[in-house]
Amino acid sequence: MARPERPCDYLVETARARERWERIRAPRVPRHSASEGAENFSGSFRALGKIAYSGSRVSASVVDLNSGKTLVAIDDRIVLPTASIGKVLLLIEVSARMTARDVSGFGILDKTAEDVVVGAGLWQQLQVPTLPVADLAALVGATSDNLATNILLRHVGLHAVRARTESLGLVRTALLDLVRDRRGPDEAPQLSVGSTAELSWLFGALARNEIVDPVTSQRVLGWLSQNSDLSLVASAFGLDPLSHRGFDHETLLINKTGIDSGVRSEAGALRGSGRAVAYAVSVQFNDENLGSRMRVLEALRMVGVDLLEYVHQPRRESVPRHP
Repeated sequence: MARPERPCDYLVETARARERWERIRAPRVPRHSASEGAENFSGSFRALGKIAYSGSRVSASVVDLNSGKTLVAIDDRIVLPTASIGKVLLLIEVSARMTARDVSGFGILDKTAEDVVVGAGLWQQLQVPTLPVADLAALVGATSDNLATNILLRHVGLHAVRARTESLGLVRTALLDLVRDRRGPDEAPQLSVGSTAELSWLFGALARNEIVDPVTSQRVLGWLSQNSDLSLVASAFGLDPLSHRGFDHETLLINKTGIDSGVRSEAGALRGSGRAVAYAVSVQFNDENLGSRMRVLEALRMVGVDLLEYVHQPRRESVPRHP
């Protein structure tokens, strides 16, 4: 039977509820493990450990979406800058308002000079002066559009995004501010921050359709499925950056990256032929030269290699033993 074209329909095979706080708050130690005692993610540990010993701050979390088992936990509770990953929280708020038929979830918004910033995005290059709310959210999902982010954020209000974040139970992850070209002493030092434990939970919950409700979750996943940035962890997956909404060699990805000076972060959900995972990796480093940056990128790609290998391993079904 052919698989449906709609993205994210097969990221997980179950939708059973899990006690999130027990998982987040349970004692953790750095480890790499898998079912049947097989070792996995050793390459990731070596690569991330190497840049950590060189002075970078490293955090990582990988969770099997079907079993709920934590596969990787490396300082996954510490709070690090996550740059544009915090825009996912804005998309959740916008999607929730659309589901609730709130008038603020619809309408057409104007491009304003005060919200224009350099960097990511297409709208600042386009002639069209107004766009619907849903189109702006699609631009944020596809290109991490900074102008669209600022317009949406002023529209719904940062306070509303923070309230939504708290209602999800996230205490170490937040969108802190608008996107700015420069940050002064009276402004938040980062666009967003987060812990990888919470970010991997967030993407797992989105994949299970548990963020607000299934319609809200699926809409956010649809926006994120258009993400064209596969330069970090996802660089190892062999996908077309401009067209990967469906299965490609039995691989399906939903992800969001965060890139800033000295910050490289990615969170996502990945399904392969045998398994599915939610993951998050953040690195804060001294971006003093190209060599430093390339070492971080190589480490993140190594995480992707291990993730790809894991999700394409067949799951071993338990066989009942007869007396």
